[in-house]
Amino acid sequence: MLKRLILALALTLPLPALAVEPAEMLDDPAQEARAREVSKELRCLVCRNENIDDSNASLAKELRLLVRDRITEGDSNEEVIEYVVDRYGEYVLLKPTVTGSNLLLYIAGPAMLLIGFIVAMVYIRGRSRRTDVAADGLSPEEEARLKEIMGGK
Repeated sequence: MLKRLILALALTLPLPALAVEPAEMLDDPAQEARAREVSKELRCLVCRNENIDDSNASLAKELRLLVRDRITEGDSNEEVIEYVVDRYGEYVLLKPTVTGSNLLLYIAGPAMLLIGFIVAMVYIRGRSRRTDVAADGLSPEEEARLKEIMGGK
């Protein structure tokens, strides 16, 4: 009984499904290994956070074939990635570079948090100063007017 339960649990666990079809694979094992290495760095534009080897989307298949074509033409891994990025944009990289406009995006979140903290501190300090002034007391004219309003008590 326990064996069946363990088997059922093992079969229901999510396992990564490689979508690379046998017809896509290169004959040369070294080139195929390079293609797999490059594919791990490229995002499926349909599935978002899945590399192209794990995706069954038709665009991912086209990208896998493109990577393998470039490798068979003699491009290095870096040249293949550069070609795909030039064609589809930097979004295709699973780990985008930390330069240019991407650097601005990486810095923007913490910078906005810091600016918000500073604004909040200035506001709180200004507010506490205003309450301190009010707590100092009323001028004699204000006290007389207050007594008049309250009925001379």
